[in-house]
Amino acid sequence: MKFLIILAWKNLSRYRKRTIITAAALAFGLGLYIFMDSMLVGLEVDSERNLIWFETSSARIMNKDYWAEKDTLPLKYALDNTNELMERLDKEGIAATPRTVFSGEIIMMKDPYLEDGSMFTKIFAIDPATDENVFEFKKTIEAGRYLEPGEDGVMLGSWLAEDIGAEVGFPLTIITRGRDGYKQTIDVEIVGIINCPNPYINRASMFIPLDTADYYLAMEGGVTEINLKYTDYTKAETVSMELEEKLGKDLNGWVILPWQILAKDFVSLAEMKRGSSSIFLLLVFVIAAVGVSNTMLMAVFERERELGMMRAMGMKDSQVKTAFFLEATGIGVIGSIFGIILGIGLNFWIVNYGIDYSFMMREIDVGYRIAGVARGVWNFDTMIQALILGVIMTVGVAYFPIRRGLKLEITECLKDK
Repeated sequence: MKFLIILAWKNLSRYRKRTIITAAALAFGLGLYIFMDSMLVGLEVDSERNLIWFETSSARIMNKDYWAEKDTLPLKYALDNTNELMERLDKEGIAATPRTVFSGEIIMMKDPYLEDGSMFTKIFAIDPATDENVFEFKKTIEAGRYLEPGEDGVMLGSWLAEDIGAEVGFPLTIITRGRDGYKQTIDVEIVGIINCPNPYINRASMFIPLDTADYYLAMEGGVTEINLKYTDYTKAETVSMELEEKLGKDLNGWVILPWQILAKDFVSLAEMKRGSSSIFLLLVFVIAAVGVSNTMLMAVFERERELGMMRAMGMKDSQVKTAFFLEATGIGVIGSIFGIILGIGLNFWIVNYGIDYSFMMREIDVGYRIAGVARGVWNFDTMIQALILGVIMTVGVAYFPIRRGLKLEITECLKDK
């Protein structure tokens, strides 16, 4: 075996140019694989975090009837008498905040706006004192300030503010319907503009104080949801089931929905994109495999006389095969190592600097909750996987040309061509 290893190493050195070309093709494919995996996983991880921090929270307590008609935001299915439930959640060590979500038409009048106009949007009534315990909006104020309890103030998403030409201090009129079904008019002043990493919030969201909404909408202390924050949001489904059992009758027939259910459209989209990404990564490997296979095939054709001499001198076919496989393994190891080095270099760039997608996310909804710079992640399991797959792939694609070469008669290998 020692002789065969030395022979394989000498052949790698002797055919240096071919070794470099083959290893480079493999390295490029593996480096691109590591880079793409980092970017795609980073997009998914950032999207999940931005979804939970700014949109769904880890889980949400809602009325079952409200959930069934959630698209119409029916205030008649509000949660009443939630104080005891909030106290129980606090005893369980779970951060919670109440909200009322409703739809309304916002009216802009010329001066200070450029022209008269109106548009429908979703409005979140939040408790300024507890909302920051669950959500991260207070850290994303771009202009102005955060909401204060009891004021007739509103915060806007930055893209919405840009679309309507709004600035801090501008007035807005909200026309909506209260819990009793009667039309209500709410005059507010813009006190803050939010620019957060979630494009759904930036694009069409407004926030007013919960007690202000309670007064105008005649909610009488009722809210449409209680949002929860878990220590580990990845275990939200399990924690929600356990919490339902603990709270029991305190839920009054309400339901706790983890973020995976609240954002099932996003979860389905992420799974679909993950499948598409796997196909893309497979194509990268196929391209690299074709390059390696072609090079190994040329190597066997060019060295038919050498192959014949080795067999004529008494080497068994199994030994010849082993020598070529060791050579292919050497190429695989060299190519994989340099592929990982290339992948680390590309990964360093995308993890630390990322790719700015803001120009695209502003106008196009691609499903990801990324409003600006998308960054990759360090995935060392993928690098180890790339090293192993690179070697296996190189040895695997070398099998067929080696097998073909060994089918030739010794005399045919040695004759002049």
